[in-house]
Amino acid sequence: MAEENPWNAARLIPTSGINGAEEQERRATSALLAVMSSVKEYGRVLTSRMGAPAGVLETFIEVPFPLGDKKVFPDGLIRVKRGSKVWTALVEVKTGNNELQREQLENYLDVAREHRFDALLTISNEIPPAAGTHPTVVDKRKAKYAVMHHLSWTEVLTAAIMQKEFRGVADPDQAWILGELIRYLEHPKSGAVEFTDMGPSWVPVRDAVSIGTLRKSDKDAAQVAGRFDALLRYGALKLGQRLGADVTQVLSKAEVANPSLRIAAVTEMLVTEGKMWGAIRIQNAVSPLTVTVDIRAAQVTCSFSTSAPAEGRPTTRVNWLLRQLKDAPDSLRIEAFAARQRGGTAELLKTAREDPGVLVADPTKEIKSFTVTYIGKMGAARLAGRSGFIDSVMDSILESYDVVGQRLKDWSAAPPRLRKPEEVVVDEQVPKDIPSAALSSQDDELPGSSAPDAS
Repeated sequence: MAEENPWNAARLIPTSGINGAEEQERRATSALLAVMSSVKEYGRVLTSRMGAPAGVLETFIEVPFPLGDKKVFPDGLIRVKRGSKVWTALVEVKTGNNELQREQLENYLDVAREHRFDALLTISNEIPPAAGTHPTVVDKRKAKYAVMHHLSWTEVLTAAIMQKEFRGVADPDQAWILGELIRYLEHPKSGAVEFTDMGPSWVPVRDAVSIGTLRKSDKDAAQVAGRFDALLRYGALKLGQRLGADVTQVLSKAEVANPSLRIAAVTEMLVTEGKMWGAIRIQNAVSPLTVTVDIRAAQVTCSFSTSAPAEGRPTTRVNWLLRQLKDAPDSLRIEAFAARQRGGTAELLKTAREDPGVLVADPTKEIKSFTVTYIGKMGAARLAGRSGFIDSVMDSILESYDVVGQRLKDWSAAPPRLRKPEEVVVDEQVPKDIPSAALSSQDDELPGSSAPDAS
């Protein structure tokens, strides 16, 4: 039996020797910025999100700047040069549960204004409830001079995995370097933690929903709604990592422009129905994945919808769907929606397999679409774990895509079949009173006119 090697393998970015949050942040900053400047494809992916030009990328850490009668030290600085154009961003990093500080960020915005820098990038484990928003509120007047961008460590890691595993890195040595960053960020000691906490408002809101005492004016309700949206964005990122595809939260144009509208809508549903709802868009899936949490029923449901075939009897259309779900669990719920029919007809997949006709409420009406729903049990605990709310939502998202989302395909009509010559029937008995369709010298002749002179 071979002996286990007790020695730690040498790593480009080691996790050993990290003592305290300050060392953790310094090492994470240095590792990330060094890899961004070394692996061109990865550096470009992150800087292009901030509007930086394509060019030579340089990175620095702990750059001192005088500010009034003191000095401030942003964690890093990114500079991109292209010809005579120079684009610069200051970088502030937090790891673990440490949150970004308003005063610190406003100081860096002042530095950016004085030096005419373009952006301030913050990186932490905070996930804002809406894309394009920042988790820290700062003085709007200071934010006019440099654009604020935020990345969660999950986004940083997802971008690295996508680039290395799916999009590719041209240079093998650079690909190895990017792999070392991925290995480092996935280690618990790196401080790049996952989404693990629904926040202090979760338990009182959950209990208030269960007994029917939650009010729209309760600040805790809006906080839970925001955390739920952050969880959806986190779920989209993790699913994207697994698929190697773009997965994003579905938001309306109005919600993108004003994220408070989305929080207000989720809060309203939470108070009136005890539910929270959202959707994520998966590249090439038949529809967005709709995620609904019913706190009163302690259920998480995840649904995909697809159009029914445009031809065939109602049961034929049902069988078309059942064939796609032949290996799916019996516990899925199937809903069939017919034209000019209010609501749908729902049954479990097990029942529909035994008798497809149970989904046909009226044989004279065309079935237009189907919705397939995975039903999971909702965890109640605030923190991530086996009985936690976060894990129950994440498990439902991944499982529903596995058993439903990746199996469903849109219907398309079969192309017309090219008939063989012997299949074409030609009727040789042409009536004598039907003129020939062949072109002749008479085709240009007007009625009543004589034939043109051939001489």
